[in-house]
Amino acid sequence: MAVLHIVYSTSTGHTEYVVDALIAALRAAAPALTVEQQRAETVQAADILRGDVLLLASGTWNTGGSEGQLHPHMYALLKDRAKDCDLQQKPCAVIALGDDRYFYTARAMEHLMQFVTQHNGQVAESFVIVNEPYGQEEKVNKWAAKLLTKFPALAA
Repeated sequence: MAVLHIVYSTSTGHTEYVVDALIAALRAAAPALTVEQQRAETVQAADILRGDVLLLASGTWNTGGSEGQLHPHMYALLKDRAKDCDLQQKPCAVIALGDDRYFYTARAMEHLMQFVTQHNGQVAESFVIVNEPYGQEEKVNKWAAKLLTKFPALAA
């Protein structure tokens, strides 16, 4: 069975909520699935290479005073500690959260995808949650099923 390694950042708990809902949906659909999850602030560059599939999840923040950026912990990981990481064609998925009150609603997606592609990873699937994630569990469940079809080894 393949290993899904999830790296996420959160302050408000929204991203963690989405990740937890995703893990529950994946485990319901593929009970033998191995999922590792780490908060971005605990991750070192070598950790990015763990597992068979990497999933990065971040909310959209105003890191550095500029709207539409990565959450500060994800920013520190991707722009500093893992800036020289080679993903070696690793299959990846990304989750971005955002708030429609801001012009750059879920621009974290752009930054996550850019990291993956610039570091030799393969973005196979992406997912966006706008506004409060509570009540959007069905959307997460549908994406979990889609994720398993994109990465058949996760469901094996």
